[in-house]
Amino acid sequence: MEEHTNNEKKKHEDHHEEKEHVDHHEEKEHADHHEEKEHADHHEEKKQVDHHEEKKHEDHHKEKKPITKKNNWKIASFVMGLILIISLGFNTAGLSSISGDAVAENAIEFINTELLQGQTPATLEDVTTENGLIKAMINVQGQATPIYISNDGELLFLQAVPLGEQAIKQSPPTQETPAVQDVPKSDVPVVETFIMSHCPYGTQIEKGILPVANLLGDAIDFNIKFVYYAMHPTQGEVEEQLNQYCIQEEQNDKFLTYLECFLEKGDGEGCLESTEIDITALTECTIKTDEEFSITANLEDESLWLNGRFPLFNIHKTENELYGVKGSPALVINGQTVQSGRDSVSLLNAICNAFNVAPEECNTEFEAVAPGPGFGWDSTGASNNAAACGG
Repeated sequence: MEEHTNNEKKKHEDHHEEKEHVDHHEEKEHADHHEEKEHADHHEEKKQVDHHEEKKHEDHHKEKKPITKKNNWKIASFVMGLILIISLGFNTAGLSSISGDAVAENAIEFINTELLQGQTPATLEDVTTENGLIKAMINVQGQATPIYISNDGELLFLQAVPLGEQAIKQSPPTQETPAVQDVPKSDVPVVETFIMSHCPYGTQIEKGILPVANLLGDAIDFNIKFVYYAMHPTQGEVEEQLNQYCIQEEQNDKFLTYLECFLEKGDGEGCLESTEIDITALTECTIKTDEEFSITANLEDESLWLNGRFPLFNIHKTENELYGVKGSPALVINGQTVQSGRDSVSLLNAICNAFNVAPEECNTEFEAVAPGPGFGWDSTGASNNAAACGG
């Protein structure tokens, strides 16, 4: 483990990496008041969402502005940045004799005060001991991750790295890229990618598939669609997805450029400007779509939330039900759900397998490196299809 001194206050804004978690105890989804037909996995997700967190709402009927998120990407930055925070000193004078729970609570206070600084606070889920250290499971915006604290409360670590002969003998787990699945063939394959805009694994597959979509162009019918509930509402996810839907529907020639920009830092507002989105047209579309699908109404009325935790986002509800989409991401090609690695090579192979006659572009060689979860184009990660947000 790498130590840092007590008073070091180091913010990590690494939007390029996130520790991949596959929460095998995923949330059990129940039918809501609007006769939702979706069912969640039997292993209920342990991630907690604070129902009393402040939600930011845009009144589309009073302000003629598109919905934008407001700096909430800092929260996601913290979750992803934890991967790089190997140790972080904090002042805990006099705490050497108190319990592990108290030390963990002090660590949470430090994280909320010094790192999150007024953003949605982290919460403490569980405290145990491991190899002589205090291990605390914390939750930030539905993302659970372990932190480690020295028993005297003086040092905070992200991750315990095993040392010695035993560690050398242990081989890291191998990531197997799924074999290309047979799917129905067509002249113009329909490619639907279901994501949550702020899900790190949703952005991961988007970064893998965007070069493929740009390469194949009009040879495929490519669409980004949204999971029927939002897990990151306080990060501006609902508003961002509404904007992306309207850009894709009415200013499609700018959508891939906008998405490429958004996937860098999650700065939707800045990308609207840099990609020269027609704000007037966008505003009109978001107002109309909001009314049609009750987007803001579902966001504001927590009694309608899925399991009381996640606001519904019903723009693509029909497709979610048709394909059995339960979480982010999900890939559907020619109406069939497909398991694929999240690197461009795997995704190109999966899509090209759906052509009646594959175009020459399908022979293109991409670098066989998967993008990392979260925002940022220069990060890399495992090209597995297991890590996901939600069911």
